[in-house]
Amino acid sequence: MDKGKEQVLICGGAGYIGSHTAVALIEAGYEVVIVDNLSRSSLDMVEGVRRITGVEVPFERVDCCDKDALAEVFERYPFRSAIHFAAYKSVGESIEKPIEYYHNNVTSLLNLVELMVERGRNNLIFSSSATVYGESDTLPVTEETPRKEATNPYGHTKQICEDLVSDATVAHPQFRGVSLRYFKPIGAHPSALIGEMPIGVPTNLVPYITQTAAGVRECLSIFGNDYPTPDGTCIRDFIDINDLAEAHVAAIDRLIAGRNRSGYEVYNIATGRGTSVLQLVETFERENGVRLNYRVEKRREGDVVAMWADATLAHKELGWKATRTLEETLRAAWAWEKRVRGI
Repeated sequence: MDKGKEQVLICGGAGYIGSHTAVALIEAGYEVVIVDNLSRSSLDMVEGVRRITGVEVPFERVDCCDKDALAEVFERYPFRSAIHFAAYKSVGESIEKPIEYYHNNVTSLLNLVELMVERGRNNLIFSSSATVYGESDTLPVTEETPRKEATNPYGHTKQICEDLVSDATVAHPQFRGVSLRYFKPIGAHPSALIGEMPIGVPTNLVPYITQTAAGVRECLSIFGNDYPTPDGTCIRDFIDINDLAEAHVAAIDRLIAGRNRSGYEVYNIATGRGTSVLQLVETFERENGVRLNYRVEKRREGDVVAMWADATLAHKELGWKATRTLEETLRAAWAWEKRVRGI
């Protein structure tokens, strides 16, 4: 297959995960088209992708909730495959603004799926999340672990969207979908040209850590130290953003080559290791020679106690495995923050 002639549409491609995935796809020989409304992202990330790859990547400023505008993108580009990242992703904000989350996350995907089915663009990767498992009774979770009631509206939107893709593949056998269930993506590209760039106050842990280290934030809040875990803080499966991006390449390869076992597949994209919030903070301090000002606050609504995955299936079927260490990931995150702040 000549990947140079194989185009992939990346909805939400100016965001954190989308931009790193764009780089990984281009480096694997694909062409990409980035679509983003820039409501929670930046053109700086698109420029970063161009600088890293040396490719003048096409960019279309389009809101995927606007079906007519998205349809025009389908008219202009001959892609057969698409990846949907165009979602809001803050657990806390989703509790405060559930209607906004349902509208954006579900409508944007619905429009994409409808257009793909109508136009015969048959390969879709959906950016899902470990939140679909809810508060799982067993750890590590596998793809066979039952989904439980999500603990927040963000998680609910991911469950609804997974079902949407799955049902579409049943109704339209030519249409194929893969849901990649991410755990906690962190870090930055080793070039420090792209990384996690939250708009306003960060809602994810690592950018709050790096902004605190840089003096942008006065203090890091650790939400709860009384959980039933070894050090009392929540446990997550933190995965390097570049490893995560490479999983999308493996999934696209599989879809285009027709190696999928069924019309719809699900994979955990994770390291298979649980790390507590406090362990992450201490590792960041040690690796970067920085002391963080942090305090413990009450538990945050919607957070699960512990979540990590068994990613064996992705290794077996996609030939993908997370390889980067937590230490190198946190060094890259700090290098990105320092470049952004001019430190």
